Amino acid sequence: MQGDAPDHARATEAMIDRLSRAAGPVRPLPPPWKRVPGWLALALGFAVAMIWAIGPRPDLAERLVDARFLLEQGAALATAIAAAMAALALTVPGMGRGWRLVPVLPGTLWLGTLGLGCLRDWAAMGPEGLRLSPDPACFTFIALIGSLPVVVLYMMLRRGVPLAPRLTLALAVLASAAIGNFALRFFHMQDVALMVLVWQVGAVMLMAALAALAGRRILRWSDSGLPA
Repeated sequence: MQGDAPDHARATEAMIDRLSRAAGPVRPLPPPWKRVPGWLALALGFAVAMIWAIGPRPDLAERLVDARFLLEQGAALATAIAAAMAALALTVPGMGRGWRLVPVLPGTLWLGTLGLGCLRDWAAMGPEGLRLSPDPACFTFIALIGSLPVVVLYMMLRRGVPLAPRLTLALAVLASAAIGNFALRFFHMQDVALMVLVWQVGAVMLMAALAALAGRRILRWSDSGLPA
């Protein structure tokens, strides 16, 4: 986001100033690819517990051998992992601005698989395959399952420097909400692609957009893990 560029420069200068005044050594954070596995294990563990508590969908065995279902779920999970890595990278000075593009490929694949699913549903069911009906439970379940992952990821982000707070928080919420959507489809019997695209992926994107608006208030320099 363009509005984060001046903040990025000011935060970097402030960080250099703080480090120059700090007497003790600063322990560098591990790279994102070493930090994400622990977060992912916790997020998936919580997701599995929620699936067990709510109850798996009765046709889960059939879904698990459906190539379309597996591809959509794999793309959702890959988006979550990429977004988490990008969010963590954006709190480490010097990691490079290219990290913010990491979720683009899996995110595009996720949307693309659902877009193709819409075409297949239309070909198989006609207008019924593109009919929308309200499904507000999607937002609730995605937010519930993503709640613990986003809190843990937020605590991890606070150990770094919020160079681009709006984008960083948006990516963190995107990662956690994508985990929520990934888990949702194991117990929520909704496979019509347009419904998934609008009510499930739409909920994920809405949460990320709201997080971007609140990024500067939630991820502040004063909360970072560097010495004050």
